[in-house]
Amino acid sequence: MDCLRKIQSSGWIFPTLILCIYGFFVMMRPSEPFLTPYLTGPDKNLTIEEVTQKVLPVWTYSYLALLFPVFLLTDYVRYKPVIIIQGISLIITWLLLLFAHGVRAMQLVEFTYGMVTATEVAYYAYIYSVVSVDHYQKVTSYCRSITLVSTTAASLLGQLLVSLAHVSYFYLNAISLASVSMAFISSFFLPMPQKSMFFHKKSFPEVSIGPTDENPPDTSEQPNHQQGKDVRTSSENSQKTPQLFKNQDPKHFLAVLVQLCKDLMECYTTKKLLYWSIWWALATAGFNQILNYVQVLWDDKAPSHSSAVYNGAVEAIATFLSSITSLAVGYVKVNWDVTGELALGIFSALDAGSLFLMHFTWNIWVCYAAYIVFKACYMLLITIATFQIAVSLSMERYALMFGFNNFVALLIQTLLTVTVVDSTGLGLDIGTQFLIYGSYFAAIAGIFLIRSIYTIISIKCQRNIAGNFQTNEAEDQNINGYATRL
Repeated sequence: MDCLRKIQSSGWIFPTLILCIYGFFVMMRPSEPFLTPYLTGPDKNLTIEEVTQKVLPVWTYSYLALLFPVFLLTDYVRYKPVIIIQGISLIITWLLLLFAHGVRAMQLVEFTYGMVTATEVAYYAYIYSVVSVDHYQKVTSYCRSITLVSTTAASLLGQLLVSLAHVSYFYLNAISLASVSMAFISSFFLPMPQKSMFFHKKSFPEVSIGPTDENPPDTSEQPNHQQGKDVRTSSENSQKTPQLFKNQDPKHFLAVLVQLCKDLMECYTTKKLLYWSIWWALATAGFNQILNYVQVLWDDKAPSHSSAVYNGAVEAIATFLSSITSLAVGYVKVNWDVTGELALGIFSALDAGSLFLMHFTWNIWVCYAAYIVFKACYMLLITIATFQIAVSLSMERYALMFGFNNFVALLIQTLLTVTVVDSTGLGLDIGTQFLIYGSYFAAIAGIFLIRSIYTIISIKCQRNIAGNFQTNEAEDQNINGYATRL
């Protein structure tokens, strides 16, 4: 009991511990890598066309419809209620998966799962409202690491149960239901935050405008540093604005929305943030589309009713390697302002090559390997993009750009779904879809390779001009010195 009291009185350990427990059970879903075999198997008896063209697209549409209002609601109600809503949505999703039948019921499953993904923002934003800034980096690493560990463990557990114990997909979903129910129960133990990023800020002390660092960093080698500093400074100033309206609820709400729009517009006037955000939106749209339909492709290459299914093992390996590549970014000392766009182009090209390989091969093991490479490359790049965007912004503006970039990504993904997948559009077969997705990533790679070449050439030209100018100055000084001696 004394230990529990110490944890609760520590300020940051107790909410972090409860949130990590919640995150672990939320992601401990061993049935997820086997969704398509489950839907097309004897339990639900849907056709692959019904799953591809009628069921799976509903997730994209519901996610898009719910993302923006849930994003605002999450901040307005201070996170915890939305985390509880996510737990309820997860329970409803798995109850329907277990006991409901038919296309309409599975479409409802995808709708409720859209609510689950839309409310994920509450999990990652909650902790910043209950711990001090000093602990941000530590608690972020804990909360993100526990979800990666849980996802990997769940995928591996599912594969072991299917391959060794011959457990049916129905019982994997029962295990998932038990896990998300534990997550729902744990969410009630989370302390209720007293503040939020936008609508419930604490009062700000008077702050003098101007440099405050005693030892400012050397920025001569950072071409975009001044732009980032201007954005951060403006962001810090803008945080005070909503306080003027804190006692006038309707006006306060509108004032915050207006301020968010102004902040967003100001962020995108910075070229560096704009280019990284463009890649983020384009690549995330493609990545989510691949995640949504890759099981259908695997089932097409090696039908689950007649072949062994190793989806869980592949997801476990892909998640583990993705976490390794994401961690490796932190140890690479590179000037991303210069080489970042080149990295985006090269690794997007690798993604495109992986998707083309998944389209053209009929070997399921080659298809699995290509997917692992694709996911690892994307996670590497999204880590770099996250850092490049976050380093120039306050926490509030980063959360705002994160939400808006994901919203744009969902718009693009919805266009892809309506055009390529949905029966109301082209309704293409899964193989042709992946050919299009490969071309899509090839176009992204081409855009950023061209942009990176332009950036590198521009920097070299600027250095040459600067070098010639310095040489001319030196020659003028030598001539003046020689004339003085004469």
